[in-house]
Amino acid sequence: MKLIPCPICGERAEIEFTYGGQAGLTRPADPAATTEAEWGAFLYARENPKGMHRERWRHIHGCGQFFNLTRDTVTDRFIP
Repeated sequence: MKLIPCPICGERAEIEFTYGGQAGLTRPADPAATTEAEWGAFLYARENPKGMHRERWRHIHGCGQFFNLTRDTVTDRFIP
């Protein structure tokens, strides 16, 4: 079982959380002026690195907090 460090509740079991995808994405400033290709790239194109990766998580069965974490995709461990 993977333990995820919630900034409010401390370490909890992975089953209490929902993965929110890659952290740090910026929504297009003017979606109406965004081309279909640009919008598709924003929605679906994500990094899949080997090593350190910033991710968005939500503690749904706890405090409900959204937060970002860095996870090493090689070892599957979280870096606080």
